[in-house]
Amino acid sequence: MKAMILAAGRGERLRPLTDTLPKPLVPVLGKPLIVYHIEKLAAAGIVDIVINHAWLGHKLVETLGDGHAFGVKIQYSAEASALETGGGIKQALPLLTDDSDAPFLVLNGDVFIDALPTIVPLADTALAHLWLVPNPEQHPNGDFALEQDLVREQGEQKYTFSGMGLYRPSFFDGTPDGAFALGPLLRAKMADGLITGTHFNGLWCDVGTIPRLQALESALA
Repeated sequence: MKAMILAAGRGERLRPLTDTLPKPLVPVLGKPLIVYHIEKLAAAGIVDIVINHAWLGHKLVETLGDGHAFGVKIQYSAEASALETGGGIKQALPLLTDDSDAPFLVLNGDVFIDALPTIVPLADTALAHLWLVPNPEQHPNGDFALEQDLVREQGEQKYTFSGMGLYRPSFFDGTPDGAFALGPLLRAKMADGLITGTHFNGLWCDVGTIPRLQALESALA
C-alpha cells in the first residue's frame, strides 16, 4: 500500500511558526510533526509515501529528502498554489496508483496520532473508508455519523473526521482538475452508501493552533 501525507496548507493559525516553516515541519518535542507520521508508516511497512506541498514546500524537500534516512521512499507532488484536499490528492494520483484500483492511505500532515489506525481491507462496494474521532473542544458538532459501518452525513451521534482515510483511485472519477474540496465529494458518495468508517480510539490531536501544540507537548512530556 502507498500513503499520502497532506502537507500543502498555509497554517495561518500557527503563525508566527508557519511564517518560516510549512505547518507539517512545526516541531513537537523537537521533532517535526510530519516525521512522526513517516516513522509510523515505515514501522508498519508502508514505505512508498507521497507528500504534496505548496507554502514553503522546498523546506519539506530539503528536510525529508527522498526518505532514505527514514527507510522509506518519498515522492513529492508540488502545487504552484494550494489545490485544497480533493485537488491535491487528485493531482498526486499518478504517484499513488498503478493500473489497479487498489486503495491508498491518506493522512493529514497537521494531526498527531500515537499509532496508525488498524487498516482492514476496503469493502468491495466501498470507494473510501474514514476514521472518525470524538469531537474535540474546537469542533463540538462533529462532521459525520456512523450507521453500522457506513458513514452518513446526518445521524443521532456525529463524530469528527480524523483526516485519515483509505481511498480508491476511482473515488476521484469525474472530478475536475485544479482545486476542489474533499468534503462535498465525500458527502455525495455517502449518500450512495459508498463510504465506510470506524472509530479511531488512539490519541489524536489536530495541531492547528499554538495552544493546541503546547497542550500536545505537555501531554506527551
